[in-house]
Amino acid sequence: MAATPVSLSSSMANAIRALAMDAVQQANSGHPGAPMGMADIGVALWKRHLKHNPANPQWADRDRFVLSNGHGSMLIYALLHLTGYELSLDDLKAFRQMHSKTPGHPEVGVTPGIETTTGPLGQGITNAVGMALAEKLLAAEFNIDGHTIVDHRTYAFLGDGCLMEGISHEACALAGAWKLNKLIALYDDNGISIDGQVAPWFIDNTPQRFAAYGWNVIDAVDGHDIDAVDAAIAQAKLSTDKPTLIVCKTHIGKGSPNRANTSKAHGEPLGAAEIALTREALGWSAEPFTIPADVAAAWDCRAAGAAAQAEWDERFEAYVRACPTQAVEFERRMIGDLPDAFAEIAVDAVGDAHDKAETVASRKASQLALEHFTAQLPEMLGGSADLTGSNLTNTKSTPALRFDAAGAPVRNAEGQLGRHINYGVREFGMAAIMNGIALHGGYIPYGGTFLTFSDYSRNAIRMAALMKLRVVHVFTHDSIGLGEDGPTHQSIEHAASLRLIPGLDVWRPADTCETTVAWTMALANRNRPSALLLSRQNLPYAPKSTADEITKGAYVLSEPSDVGFKKGKKPDAVIIATGSEVQLALAAQAELAKDKIAVRVVSMPSTTVFDRQSVEYKSDVLPRKVPRIAVEMGVTDFWWKYGCAAVIGIDTYGESAPAGVLFKHFGFTTENVVATVRKVLGE
Repeated sequence: MAATPVSLSSSMANAIRALAMDAVQQANSGHPGAPMGMADIGVALWKRHLKHNPANPQWADRDRFVLSNGHGSMLIYALLHLTGYELSLDDLKAFRQMHSKTPGHPEVGVTPGIETTTGPLGQGITNAVGMALAEKLLAAEFNIDGHTIVDHRTYAFLGDGCLMEGISHEACALAGAWKLNKLIALYDDNGISIDGQVAPWFIDNTPQRFAAYGWNVIDAVDGHDIDAVDAAIAQAKLSTDKPTLIVCKTHIGKGSPNRANTSKAHGEPLGAAEIALTREALGWSAEPFTIPADVAAAWDCRAAGAAAQAEWDERFEAYVRACPTQAVEFERRMIGDLPDAFAEIAVDAVGDAHDKAETVASRKASQLALEHFTAQLPEMLGGSADLTGSNLTNTKSTPALRFDAAGAPVRNAEGQLGRHINYGVREFGMAAIMNGIALHGGYIPYGGTFLTFSDYSRNAIRMAALMKLRVVHVFTHDSIGLGEDGPTHQSIEHAASLRLIPGLDVWRPADTCETTVAWTMALANRNRPSALLLSRQNLPYAPKSTADEITKGAYVLSEPSDVGFKKGKKPDAVIIATGSEVQLALAAQAELAKDKIAVRVVSMPSTTVFDRQSVEYKSDVLPRKVPRIAVEMGVTDFWWKYGCAAVIGIDTYGESAPAGVLFKHFGFTTENVVATVRKVLGE
């Protein structure tokens, strides 16, 4: 009996299945089930709908594609290779190997065509929400009648794991509220996770859940019928006021006679014998890592991609002629450059803080800096997780973001588009959405919550650092200084734990000048996220001759000569302090001077920045053989790395009481700092 002929479209899907099987088998590691199950969906989207140019993965108006179920990375690697990106068969053969372009989970900046790093489930779809929001806002800002230069969609593949993670609830609810009609998510509804059939522990009615969020839902699509998926995507693209979820019914490990529909297909190689059986079942006779010429030709998207970009280039050239200033601004924003005048803007802001020398909480100092920067940097897009009045992330230049009944962003009476986002009580969602906004380009996102709740955001912060994204986290209420709310809200270990995240700059400023410098550095550093830890209580301005060395993370704030000793007098001890505790250090320095004990005070607003300075600079600030005492309202372990002889900190949780009572109870008093210095010096 003759074998049933396989259509070209089915062969295109089988090419994905074969590459996934072969790469996972060769690596002896990976997840073949999802790529095999979603291969037909991949054909429908990538060949029939996705607007992209393999020769230019950074084309501004390309559609964004996110593989939220990032463990199925061979799906996207196969798609990138087949459609013509610079990802060779040799790269696929090096799957999951050291320094390859095909790591175990997709990584932005490593593989051409990868839009975001995925793997921690739920964050990919949340990044996609951020990307779709950025597209909608840029379109409202830059498109004009007769000239549409921002007009693309964001597509995401996701699975049961993404939907079980709580972050998907946070982000998808916001996508519905924001009416992100150009966001289309395709759900791989195969009913299998690592532990087996999901029914005993995942019984959500997903279509109803998304309908309740305000999504358009296309249910019960046969995920192995390419034409049916194609039609569903075409229908989704017609939505004018809602994001769309397409529920694709699939079989994990599709084609494998003995592994399909089982958890065995999820996260381990099929094995040589099963691969042979699968090839036979699929009618795929090509050797491993070999694509038949007709299938390769059918997949090649280079000509179509070049044509799509050429058409956009013509439209953009017309836009340049119609509004040249806006065109230059659009290009600057998408590249991620700051305005040419940024250095002057920053100097003015820091100089203003220095001259005014105000006594305010550092959260207020942050808002003062934001007033200055947001007025002159239209790319700054702020927000708060339902704590705007506490985080102070709103400014006169950033009205609240709102959408009308048709889904369009609303302008206020002055014609301003909203630039401050009410995220609701969704810290994790906010953090990962900000990552998506930064990945899309065109905006610098920042968002606020209490420092204690950075625990909710932590994995998205880590992902921002891993992806080297310019995202700014505003964390207020940074210590026991917040007072009566008690230990649930008082940060103890949080500053230290954030400092341990590689690639994250953490700032805990002591006054308005340090806070403004922190903002300047956060905005200027395009390859690092930043976290600003800010006080609720007022902090006096610490007099300083210059603000230049604040940019180095730590600097000598006060020498013994500033409290009566001869100029050049060597210190007997160095007190290192951050944030509100700098004032304690200065008070102790003055008190110790009365007994002829010379102390240098070092303010260290950013340990992470200071650690990157030269050995010479660090030795100048913290001279060798001079005892060091650190003062910070947090865990003590972190500070021993600076060779401290003593650390005044907190290694227990806080208490519920007024701030002043807490400071005395935990030893954050001038008397205790003085006594500690004396003890270190043997007096």
